[in-house]
Amino acid sequence: MFSHIMVGANDVQASKVFYDAVLGAMGYQPGVFDDRGRCFYFTDSGVFAITPPIDGNPASHGNGSTIGFAAKDPAQADAWHAAGLANGGVSCEEAPGVREGGLGKLYLAYLRDPSGNKICALHRMA
Repeated sequence: MFSHIMVGANDVQASKVFYDAVLGAMGYQPGVFDDRGRCFYFTDSGVFAITPPIDGNPASHGNGSTIGFAAKDPAQADAWHAAGLANGGVSCEEAPGVREGGLGKLYLAYLRDPSGNKICALHRMA
């Protein structure tokens, strides 16, 4: 459904350190910069990118917005969360764990990246 997701960052280098760590915990390669100072993470299923805002205004998080990354199991979600905390992220929502609702059992871990964007590692429980 998605070709790419791009988030704004006020300090792209600090955000790259953070995303290299959290995405590295999921087995992805470090991001690469283009000539415009944007950082890209390429996968078989799409692209995730960090950019300074094109309009020149400061980056800000979207209130109510969350970007979810698929975790292969709860251990990977926990490693993702720990890597984020160790690299400038801030825990938000509840502690990582199982949540039950209309979509079944989900293992969720939430963080805010260095620019305040809310991200999540999600594993659908059997």
